[in-house]
Amino acid sequence: MADLSGKVFVFPRETNRDHVKLQTSQTKFNFVTVCLRFQTDLTRNYGLFSLSTSTHSNDFVLFKINSEDVIRMHARDGGTDFLSLSFSPNTWHSMCATWRADNGLAQLWVDGKATIKRFIQTGPITGAPITILGQEQDSYGGGFDANQSFIGMITQVHMWDSVLTAADIKRYMNNKHFTPGNVFNWGNLDYETTGLVLVEEESEVM
Repeated sequence: MADLSGKVFVFPRETNRDHVKLQTSQTKFNFVTVCLRFQTDLTRNYGLFSLSTSTHSNDFVLFKINSEDVIRMHARDGGTDFLSLSFSPNTWHSMCATWRADNGLAQLWVDGKATIKRFIQTGPITGAPITILGQEQDSYGGGFDANQSFIGMITQVHMWDSVLTAADIKRYMNNKHFTPGNVFNWGNLDYETTGLVLVEEESEVM
């Protein structure tokens, strides 16, 4: 476990190998909230967060597709696209994603603004997860494609097994006091790096 407060993961090159694996013992999720901050200059597609199980390679995924203003969210191999977003390059962006297994509804928050809610898939995520930052899994723990690798910096990654309220998400977005993730907590993170991924002091993260 490591306290990464004030730190960032740096992914400095295009590769089908470099990644961070996050560890958790939880094996069932009826609700998901994932929050992170990232900065990149990429205009191509890239994976931001990839949670895979042995039965679904895209059990919970946040993926930036080629269009500059679209994020694709997957849950249990279903997917939907959130449109008309804005990701200016070389700028820190805050993103939170929520999904619930009971009604299949998903929502994104980007830089403090909420999207509409979209339907993806119902039913819980079950099985031992492999969670990857920096690559997108096309198979359980692998199947990486350099053309989908993330180049840039990621920080303040948290995941909860609940859907956070709008007030809690705004507290995260504003870097105010919020309850850390109970699945992944940036202040107490169990992780391992593969390849060239560096942990550095953050400069200003907004």
